Amino acid sequence: MRPERPDIAAPPFPPSTRWVGAEPPTIERLTAAGPVLVHFLDFAQLNSARVQPYLNAWAARYRGAGLAVLGVHSPRFAFTADPAVLASGLERLGVRHPVAADLDYAIWHDYGCEGWPSLFLWGRGGALRWFHFGEGCYEATERAIQDELRATNGARSLPPPMTPLRATDVPGATVIAPTEELLPGGSIREPWSPTPAHPALEVAYAAGGAFATVDGSGELRVRIDDADLEPIAVVDPGLRELASHARHEAHRLRIEPSPGVRVWSVSFAAGIPA
Repeated sequence: MRPERPDIAAPPFPPSTRWVGAEPPTIERLTAAGPVLVHFLDFAQLNSARVQPYLNAWAARYRGAGLAVLGVHSPRFAFTADPAVLASGLERLGVRHPVAADLDYAIWHDYGCEGWPSLFLWGRGGALRWFHFGEGCYEATERAIQDELRATNGARSLPPPMTPLRATDVPGATVIAPTEELLPGGSIREPWSPTPAHPALEVAYAAGGAFATVDGSGELRVRIDDADLEPIAVVDPGLRELASHARHEAHRLRIEPSPGVRVWSVSFAAGIPA
């Protein structure tokens, strides 16, 4: 989305910011050279993970044309605030650009984020040129990036926008909202662990896919309707895909974690109509 005002300036990052990857120049120096894309995420949150392949691709596609990409990890889950797991979680998502560890939400509040993910494109000189909250608008975002590169660096030979990675990402696609996220521990701050009395989670859902945010060590046994799937290993904390469907479909899901695994969230992806 284009901002209503042309003079919204990029907030500087706190000098004490810790980085995963090489510490970049200040955002003032980066925007003096060209556009900067800033992406707020949590590596174990579904929408963040689904957006990340586009961010990775844009960073690679347009680095040579002058685009800088920065991530900001503002933890949604308590375990993702652990610096010891942050680097491995980002590596699982294929993130190669620098990511700020915004563990106290200082950068989040300075930027006025409204959820995971939040995306801001700053033009040369540091003025806001484009922003988007949540999934979607991939082609429009990439075109905004190209507009800034042409305007500020005279870029001419730019590739066509990426082919959508999923049917739900096609511009103008009809998408059905999925079943709401389940927080089995009762809140975003509390995980759920299996007990002898309650060894499994069971939920009916309608969506294009199902996912679990987990930590600990062990495996997840998953059943969709009456079919048992291959157990899913849990070695590193993060998001695990449980099921993927070609379209918006209704199913029954059973998740039985081994005793060493905690489940923080069961979330569902949007799908296109059947």
